[in-house]
Amino acid sequence: MQMSDRGFRLSVLTGERSVLEETVQSLIAPGTEGYLGVLRNHAALVTGLMPGKLTVTDLSGKVDEYAISGGFLEVRKNVATVLTDAIEKAEAIDVPRAERAAEAARQLLAKHDPEIDKAEVESALKRAQNRIRIGRSARRKQGVGV
Repeated sequence: MQMSDRGFRLSVLTGERSVLEETVQSLIAPGTEGYLGVLRNHAALVTGLMPGKLTVTDLSGKVDEYAISGGFLEVRKNVATVLTDAIEKAEAIDVPRAERAAEAARQLLAKHDPEIDKAEVESALKRAQNRIRIGRSARRKQGVGV
């Protein structure tokens, strides 16, 4: 059985670069209506993505997890393309930094300052909370203190 008979092509792109290009077995993505899975021969699809965990299983069965900031997913003819503003491998997340970002966002929201773009700050808080959750989970799986 050829590799292409077992998987599909995955491309993960940000505005700055191509982050991932490989043939994979499966993809689980945080869609706007909930998490969705993609396997070979998936129906054509375009959907928005929420901040959440992107899970990629390669052809050998190795699973990698990433925190993404949201974006879009397109699936067509055994090619899945994820477009996102930010993506970070779970093990590489700086949890204390994400905690500081979340606290800064909470403090800005508590001020009730009309000059603050509340939607932007709430979005930043959600992204930080997502990074914290995924980073802590990765550390627990590695047996590292949280």
